[in-house]
Amino acid sequence: MINGIMQIAAYFFFLILLVPIFGSYMAAVLEGRRHILSSVFGWLEKLIYKICFIDEKQEMNWKDYLAALLWFNLFGFLAVLFLQLLQHHLPLNPNHMPKAELFSAINTAVSFMTNTNWQGYAGETTMSYLTQMFGLTVQNFLSAATGLAVFAVLVRGFIRMKTAELGNFWADITRSVVYILLPICLVFSLLLVSQGVIQNFSANKEIITLEQQKQTLPFGPVASQIAIKQLGTNGGGYFNANSAHPYENPTPTSNFLEMLAILILPAALVYSFGIMIGSRKHAIIIFTVMLIILLLGLFIALHYEYSIGHSLGTRLMEGKETRLGVVNSILWGATTTAVSNGSVNAMHSSFTPLTGGVAMFNIMLGEIIFGGIGSGMYGMILFIMLTVFLAGLMAGRTPEYLGKKIEKKEILLAIIGILTSSIFILFGTSLALAIPAGSSSTTIPGPHGFSEILYAFTSAAGNNGSAFAGLNANTPFYNLALAMVMLIGRFSVIIPCIIIAGSMANKKTIPASSGTFSTNDITFAVLLFGVILIVAGLNFFPALALGPVMEHFLLLSHKLLF
Repeated sequence: MINGIMQIAAYFFFLILLVPIFGSYMAAVLEGRRHILSSVFGWLEKLIYKICFIDEKQEMNWKDYLAALLWFNLFGFLAVLFLQLLQHHLPLNPNHMPKAELFSAINTAVSFMTNTNWQGYAGETTMSYLTQMFGLTVQNFLSAATGLAVFAVLVRGFIRMKTAELGNFWADITRSVVYILLPICLVFSLLLVSQGVIQNFSANKEIITLEQQKQTLPFGPVASQIAIKQLGTNGGGYFNANSAHPYENPTPTSNFLEMLAILILPAALVYSFGIMIGSRKHAIIIFTVMLIILLLGLFIALHYEYSIGHSLGTRLMEGKETRLGVVNSILWGATTTAVSNGSVNAMHSSFTPLTGGVAMFNIMLGEIIFGGIGSGMYGMILFIMLTVFLAGLMAGRTPEYLGKKIEKKEILLAIIGILTSSIFILFGTSLALAIPAGSSSTTIPGPHGFSEILYAFTSAAGNNGSAFAGLNANTPFYNLALAMVMLIGRFSVIIPCIIIAGSMANKKTIPASSGTFSTNDITFAVLLFGVILIVAGLNFFPALALGPVMEHFLLLSHKLLF
């Protein structure tokens, strides 16, 4: 156990050490300031503007910005969809993969466009190399860049005054990819290759094992996809087993690097926020709240993973990453669900009931601890606005945040952004349980089967992409239902955020006074912590009681086999 604590301590030490470095750099990029890579990749930025006829200096109002974002994402959806449906006619298909099934292709195209990366298929037996590279990997970059763009435009809404101009969507996307995602992923891909993660264009090979059985070894351009799946908080693996596959995650060093990549950019973006608004202290408060919630969930998960095994007189290793130990399985599970990453190095369905419940609850909070790249921070800003609004009501003052008044319009939009996905998690789960097309896909009846379905809709609405792995989700019902929930989960937050940005940018900044509610002290931190748990968490306590909590007590009473 001491070894496990040391691993966790080392993980968070390096995370906190790197946050100011990456945070300062990303703030410079998003603000359009000169930075260390301006002279290295500036030619590429200019070339993209020239080829695409983009005037990067032409700013947009919120309507134009939102329209550009929606059209861009629609094009990404169509590109991934048609690549899957036509891959049997296209090059870079040495394994002769047939076209993808239509409903599965729709689900996958929506999934990668929304940064969810839910996968109801096995990548190594379904997708050609062309689809993996030019469809899924490219969309990983662009969906992550979309999150960064929305974050940037929301921040501009708060720091600009009496203007309709919020920046240029095409410039924000280009700079996010060229200066942030692409160079970091290039370096990270090389690190992964050095650890044995494969990167080639060879066809799959069939070998004879020591038991004289035939086995197919899958190959392909893996490292390049793994880099952006982790750093872009995407999570979709090249292989069906994701980062539990030795070709994706071969060594303890690769495991540590991939876990660190899950959190580094979302965590650093909190620091970027502090720089962009001119208040690092406020960013530290937000970072601390996020970190406390993450650590609480992590240690609750570790406690029940070890205590249940002790109560039953056995070590529960089924489904865990036996090469790396239980701690690394649980640490990965906690971070990947706190961030909208969704990659796994162990099967969440094999966690003890309350450990799996913690993973599910992390997503239910709205993927804001630390959340997806960009999406975690703009989702957190909605919770901050709600916290400030409630504090204003208690004090009898008009609530203000960053010098801007929070009025009826903004708080209604914030509530829509916070609660819409919760509604569709519960509605989708209820519908799946009520009809045979949904309930027949579970592998285990009772509370665990309920958890499988609840987790699937939670993961889709939270744009996470991980699964309990026992649910057969590659059916017409789940492909279409989950695709719809993924769209709602993504855009029910993005659209209110961009409208709020437009509304805030038109307002003047009010100087702080003695009656202004401070967002830089422990009182604010406690209120924010409470609002997150109460507003986001209470919606799901009854559902969690029917799933993980009930399964936990049945397991302790020896009425379930584990």
